[in-house]
Amino acid sequence: MTRELSRRALLGGLAFAGLGQSVMAQSALAPLASLRPTARETDLLKAYQAPLSELVAQSGLNGKVSVQVADVKTGLVLESHNPLRALPPASVAKALTACYALDVLGPGYHFETRVLGTAPVVNGRLDGNLILAGGGDPTLDTDALADITKRLRDEVGLTEVTGRFLVWSGALPYLKDIDSEQPHQVGYNPGLSGLNLNFNRVHFEWKRGSDGYSVAMDARSATLRPAVRTARMRIEPRKYPIYTYADGGSHDTWTVARSALGKNGSRWLPVRKPALYAAEVFQILARSNGIVLKAAEQIDALPAETTPLVAHQSAPLRIVLRDMLKYSTNVTAECVGLTATTARLGSATSLKMSADAMNTWAKETLGMTSPALEDHSGLGDDSRLSARDMVKALIAARKVMGIKPLLKAHPLRTEDRKVIEDHPVKVHAKTGTLNFVSGLGGFVDLPDGTELAFAYFSADLPRRDALSREERERPPGGKTYNTQARKLQQRMLARWSIVYNS
Repeated sequence: MTRELSRRALLGGLAFAGLGQSVMAQSALAPLASLRPTARETDLLKAYQAPLSELVAQSGLNGKVSVQVADVKTGLVLESHNPLRALPPASVAKALTACYALDVLGPGYHFETRVLGTAPVVNGRLDGNLILAGGGDPTLDTDALADITKRLRDEVGLTEVTGRFLVWSGALPYLKDIDSEQPHQVGYNPGLSGLNLNFNRVHFEWKRGSDGYSVAMDARSATLRPAVRTARMRIEPRKYPIYTYADGGSHDTWTVARSALGKNGSRWLPVRKPALYAAEVFQILARSNGIVLKAAEQIDALPAETTPLVAHQSAPLRIVLRDMLKYSTNVTAECVGLTATTARLGSATSLKMSADAMNTWAKETLGMTSPALEDHSGLGDDSRLSARDMVKALIAARKVMGIKPLLKAHPLRTEDRKVIEDHPVKVHAKTGTLNFVSGLGGFVDLPDGTELAFAYFSADLPRRDALSREERERPPGGKTYNTQARKLQQRMLARWSIVYNS
């Protein structure tokens, strides 16, 4: 067992530390007979591990780094590097949001989207208004709306609505975007409301023909592609900017530079009017089921008396959170966090207010000292966490809230990013990446049964702050920074897997 473990540790550790030749050279100079007991293979390997500070210094990363690793069982801090330095956590913040939601809402919580009537359905006819009422579900998609409209026809027997088509999204506050400093066109920064669809993204597709370009804007899902008018695109004969956005009142107005399109292509764009977007798709799908609705009207409050017609529930919260942590969906993080704050305090008026509530909760519940998040996804520039605080939170949440099984498994890799097959060390963690910002936080399971909690944050804030708004989508030098950060993370994981395994 010791020999096999040492072999695997060498595969992981020496590949990262770059010490293979040094070890071989030292071994070549060793005497044929030793006056002292021969050191074990694992002890020799541990002795050749570079200290954490040296790994950081050799990484080539500009800016600041904060790292800490601790034993989960005892809480003992094993090593750290500037652990009190507060840096942007990027999407590692989603792990804290997941803990917040698990504690406040519970793992079995379901988001619910409802269809209500202001009168009962009699002989297929609703002599009143039909209301689409959102419940903050961040996972609602076009296929789910199609199922709702089909159930209205098949289960309720609805064929005619004489009144208005009303839309309510007041379960959560309306926000035109998550972070106002992001480029207009990035799909990870859409609007938010209590009624969301397809992660509040619209699919933009273009094709070049003999007489110019054709464009399509649709709310596509796995099986459906309904075209929408709540998001509209116009091609302009220019080079820059590539995209522009304007509020068209009832719709999002986009333009794109013709020179940037090429032949054919597509991308997801953010939706700034999520409730109207969902309402339009619902109306289209209802019509396909023989139910004709008038133009959607948004309302601020639900009527006092309504008749429930159909309700759609999301997957249990633990599944929603697992997928959020795997795919790092910002809409999910913000809706989950806002919903938890609403349940805890009665309302959530803004992302900042809700994040402040979560910061307070984290101090009271997880023992954190100074969490300073401004949203629930980690997208905002001003959010700050230290490695020490994050490790405290992970250890507390591991024991009380069961966060670890929801975190994505990360294989250990070599310097050239190849997965080390059958490595005995297991890592479950949340990554975080912004321009010139990188984070990683989670757990390491060692072969001897030791469990570690760790957090790593790095940032070159002056370089990030110097970017223009448009440069933020693909900044020069950003890919290199992220590559260097990932290499450092892998070297640290390799070090810990060797040094702290008995």
